[in-house]
Amino acid sequence: MAAMARSGLVKLLCSSTLLLCCFLLPGALAEERFYEFVVQEALVKRLCKSQKIITVNGQFPGPTIEVYNGDTVAIKAVNMAQYNVTLHWHGLRQLRNGWADGPEFVTQCPIRPGGSYTYRFTIQDQEGTLWWHAHSSWLRATVHGALIIHPRRGLPYPFPKPHKEFPVILAEWWRRDPIAVLRQSMITGAPPNVSDALLINGQPGDLLPCSSQETSIIPVVAGETSLLRIINAAMNIELFVSLAGHRMTVVAADAMYTKPFDTTVVLLGPGQTTDVLVTAHAAPGRYYLAARAYASAQGVPFDNTTATAIFQYKNAGPGCPTTSGRSSSRSSSGQLGRAGPRPMLPFLPAFNDTNTATAFSNSLRSPHPVRVPGPVTQEVFTTVGFGLFNCRPGPFCQGPNNTRFGASMNNVSFQLPNTVSLLQAHYHHIPGVFTDDFPAFPPVLFDFTSRNVPRPLWQPVKGTKLYRVRYGAVVQIVFQDTGIFAAEEHPMHIHGYHFYVLATGFGNYDPRRDEAKFNLVDPPSRNTIGVPVGGWAVVRFVADNPGVWLVHCHIDAHLTGGLAMALLVEDGGNELEATVPPPLDLPVCVL
Repeated sequence: MAAMARSGLVKLLCSSTLLLCCFLLPGALAEERFYEFVVQEALVKRLCKSQKIITVNGQFPGPTIEVYNGDTVAIKAVNMAQYNVTLHWHGLRQLRNGWADGPEFVTQCPIRPGGSYTYRFTIQDQEGTLWWHAHSSWLRATVHGALIIHPRRGLPYPFPKPHKEFPVILAEWWRRDPIAVLRQSMITGAPPNVSDALLINGQPGDLLPCSSQETSIIPVVAGETSLLRIINAAMNIELFVSLAGHRMTVVAADAMYTKPFDTTVVLLGPGQTTDVLVTAHAAPGRYYLAARAYASAQGVPFDNTTATAIFQYKNAGPGCPTTSGRSSSRSSSGQLGRAGPRPMLPFLPAFNDTNTATAFSNSLRSPHPVRVPGPVTQEVFTTVGFGLFNCRPGPFCQGPNNTRFGASMNNVSFQLPNTVSLLQAHYHHIPGVFTDDFPAFPPVLFDFTSRNVPRPLWQPVKGTKLYRVRYGAVVQIVFQDTGIFAAEEHPMHIHGYHFYVLATGFGNYDPRRDEAKFNLVDPPSRNTIGVPVGGWAVVRFVADNPGVWLVHCHIDAHLTGGLAMALLVEDGGNELEATVPPPLDLPVCVL
């Protein structure tokens, strides 16, 4: 009897231990990961010209960070460049930890040349493709890289596991120092010069001069499925992406899984990411992956080049399909080399194909029904668009019709402080840095999307205005594009939050008419939403992350012009609902 009792006790203990392990295993397998990012100058050659750029660890694009959900990460940023710098981990929620978010003078003062700062954060219930980039001046043109979050160890993707995964980072390239391009614009008041080329993984591709030997290669095996993690790191351009001879299955956007759907074209605004599965089922050969602009603003210059990478089958035999129909050359290893006839080009939409852009965006859905937060307790209706500041004709007044270029939200052109960050001012109760009176509604009502907006409405007011949000509030924001100067699609990014996109549309938003269009069943969750050209977007989220969080257009020319504001989310009622204290090595502002 005693032996039986002992046996039963052992079984009970084993079962209890096994059950306990099931609960603790994901957390127990989490790791602490440390990186050192040295921001430094490097010499590179693009478009036949060697020039110095700012990089991380001498790499362009910068290092890929690969972590697992639940990991704790520390990244020591050492600034060995001649410019101030901060780093932003785009799409990470940074719960209660705005000190690690990174936008200059919003959550921290910049890291001065010769200085350092360690960004510390934990990945909390997020997985998928994000990215990191500089959030100071225009350094992110070359200071950026992929941030890949895998599911907790031992847990699968919600789709068949791909054989391989590849980051595909889209960017822009200037033949000049991007900081010089920005400075020229800020001095003259004119919009900044457009880039000279688009890039895929740091290279323009075969269609641009002096570039064919360095074209990015994506090696695949016939019959296998690859996961392409596409990131739009471009400064100022929304991009169409297509792959010749293959269909893509979208499975995630902005590190949130989606209901899978097939497409031949992907649209990404600056800041957005999209994960697609591609099965190598075509005839073995080489196929272009290509990217070019979606330019929604009429009459506004843009980079009209096409970047290419090569989707290349391994060990492909002779007679591979190309645009010429001839066999591709082969390297001594038996794999396709870079030499030989040009690969097949994909179909890409026209630069102004808003119908295709809209159809893609409307196809995104959450994979399962979601519980949309409600009822709404705080609502913001904000215009987003351009503005022009009057000035005296001369070298500092070279915008359209003797003006200086600007941008605004609800007629406020956002101005950053320069003595202390907004989060520091809020946390330490420092007066005079900002006001919390950002208007929740446009100060003047007009036909927002008209092409003939009266000129007195073109000039915004400069200010550092925040919008105060109660902790736990259900916040709904309506972003309304305007026709001032030119209507354009604006990729709006909210730091510290993911949000449900309830609806988008064209024309002026009318709640009595448009609330009927809300998707309250399976809306997609995103961190950056493209507000349609001459249209609107409605997003909703719960304010469960205290701190100061920047809301801005991710087209940097627009952000520089003032198309931004910030949410001041108050602390909740207990310690776990309050911003954590600032780290000891937080950079100090120095005038």
